[in-house]
Amino acid sequence: MFFHKKEPIEKGINIDEPNPRFAQLLLEQFGGATGELTAALQYWVQSFHVENPGIRDMLQDIALEEFGHLEMVGKLIEAHTKNVDQTEAFKSTLFTVRGMGPHLLDSQGQAWTAAYVNEGGDVVRDLRANIGAEAGARQTYEELIKLAPDPGTKDTLVYLLTREISHTKMFMKALDSLGKLTDPLFGNIKPDDTVNIYYNLSSNGQDSRGPWNSEPDFEYIADPQVSR
Repeated sequence: MFFHKKEPIEKGINIDEPNPRFAQLLLEQFGGATGELTAALQYWVQSFHVENPGIRDMLQDIALEEFGHLEMVGKLIEAHTKNVDQTEAFKSTLFTVRGMGPHLLDSQGQAWTAAYVNEGGDVVRDLRANIGAEAGARQTYEELIKLAPDPGTKDTLVYLLTREISHTKMFMKALDSLGKLTDPLFGNIKPDDTVNIYYNLSSNGQDSRGPWNSEPDFEYIADPQVSR
């Protein structure tokens, strides 16, 4: 059961001057691959695969918050296109075609697709995918903040970026509670004896070494063409 409360959870939407061209960029977080609709549906669908009641509840809480963020982005787009002269609004091509307000498109006019939703039925796999999703959304918001045309818009976007960081921390803590924050092994199939091998597949220049290819966690194969 869902109820729509018409007040935002934290931030209101206040802009100083409508900017339809910036509204087109905001579509990236409404109907784009890293947008709020994608995140909300991703976490909601994932929750049905999870047996741990606490993690399931967390995923559903965050999914519903993301739906709230979708509303905030939609209201931002509406505010940047609704109360302006149509000639100005229509300087942004997508609003010329679709009319003012939010649409299920990204900033380049590509329609939203369920292919953006990343869920795979394993809680460890899904939580790791979610960390990547939040990183993508945070990066998009960071670029939007650089271009924000007024303080009110910027303030709202900073809030949304902040919550992406909060969600990342939640997903990391959930992984840690499962003992899988740094453990790459999960699932039911035992890996073979190549699991700790690093193959050097670069032949030019000096080999780069680091903890990702060094003992004790890895056996470094300098020349894979030579038998071990």
